[in-house]
Amino acid sequence: MKLAKRIAAVLLATSAIVMGAGSTNAANIAVVGGKNDDAFWNIIKKGLDDARLVVQANGGSVNYLRLQTYDNFAPDVVQLIRTAISQGVNGLVIPNWVPEAEDPAIQDAIKAGVTVILMNAGGQDKAIKLGAINYVGSDEYIAGKAGGEYFAKHGKKNVLCVNTVPGAANLEARCKGVIEGITKQGGAAKQLPLPATSFGDPTAVAEAIKATLLQDASIDGLITISAGDADSAAIGVTQAGKTETVMLGTFDLNQSGLDRIKGRTQGFAIDQQPYLQSLLAVTLLASAIDFGTDLPTAPVLTGPSIVDASTINATLAGVKKGAR
Repeated sequence: MKLAKRIAAVLLATSAIVMGAGSTNAANIAVVGGKNDDAFWNIIKKGLDDARLVVQANGGSVNYLRLQTYDNFAPDVVQLIRTAISQGVNGLVIPNWVPEAEDPAIQDAIKAGVTVILMNAGGQDKAIKLGAINYVGSDEYIAGKAGGEYFAKHGKKNVLCVNTVPGAANLEARCKGVIEGITKQGGAAKQLPLPATSFGDPTAVAEAIKATLLQDASIDGLITISAGDADSAAIGVTQAGKTETVMLGTFDLNQSGLDRIKGRTQGFAIDQQPYLQSLLAVTLLASAIDFGTDLPTAPVLTGPSIVDASTINATLAGVKKGAR
């Protein structure tokens, strides 16, 4: 709650500056994001649409450049960056998903006079290295650590972090944070890396979790690296007969997970609050372009926000408005 209040204060202060002064250099911003049918990136769009009102009030514009598919991921992201440069934008909000592919294009944008903020993926160290003015998003290790501490606070002693994409740096950081978060509180945890063939296969994920829980009766907490995997995990936990003893947690939100939290069959979810990522990234970037403002806080973290039984009703209200 304190984090949310601080972020809200920053946003209100920035909006007041933007709305209260004239602009001689209106922000023309491009935002790169995921597919139209990706629910996470539609929440990003809600934050972007709300931020656009502030930008347009000062004569600027915001263009959302979305991937059409994820089949040719890295080259398509680079092409969207190149498209933004060709459109003559003076601001770019970009997730640094694939650094080895994106970094040269981002650096070309900066050389062309485009002011850049990294959002959602990349982190502050990468922002500094590239020359971006800030990073707005979540720190995966910190988010994981919060999850591990949550388990410990609720009496869990042995936690399993299920990773369906082992080797991915951001997901490894999530599990690393969970493990260190609970071990520092006297508990234990380990990662369950599933084979690549399990990714996107709910049955395989559920079966692997069921088998692991049946093999190790001491496991009393389980966390997945995505909301979709939590759906599979819930089935695995049920099939293992462990619903009453194993607390289920996950990173990110979906409706089925929120329903389980409401029904007390899932303990919690760790929300990186994507609405805030785009809302803050776009308004902070526009203010920097329009008025030369600078935010001394870097990075601007939008999570972790823990959604559990104590916060589920407020979260569901946000879901109805498209912001959670």
